[in-house]
Amino acid sequence: MPERAADNRAVPAGDTSPAGPRPQGDYVPAVVHGGLAFSAGMTPRAGGTLRVRGRVGAEVGAATARRAAALAAANALLAVAEAAGGLDRIARCLRLTVYLACSDDFTGHTAVADGASETLRAWLGERGAAARTAVGVRTLPSGAPVEVDLTAALTT
Repeated sequence: MPERAADNRAVPAGDTSPAGPRPQGDYVPAVVHGGLAFSAGMTPRAGGTLRVRGRVGAEVGAATARRAAALAAANALLAVAEAAGGLDRIARCLRLTVYLACSDDFTGHTAVADGASETLRAWLGERGAAARTAVGVRTLPSGAPVEVDLTAALTT
């Protein structure tokens, strides 16, 4: 039985991956260079639709933001996997950055970012454990509460 991603998509076995997210502007979802893969910033979109809007600690609660971070991380991972040629090409997640559009008094960045970290580990096991930064910002694209980017090492 396949594992489940944070947004309930089945994680495929072998070299195939579900389609990654489509760009919302003039950029590519991920770039592979020199044995590394870098995702663009990914928001909590499914089927091209932003699933949550608002600032964490104001319009969006921490639990909802954590789930949004999980979905954004799944999108970043899928973008990297698609550019690399499959999930099995990911040797190790190296760096995860989670941006939170949040109210001035919100300080639970780590708890929200844990949703993204847990998603990577759910899909990749220990290969999904990455160094991480969680940063509060004023706004994010389309009013998203979180945005995630990922850097991964690839198999040779």
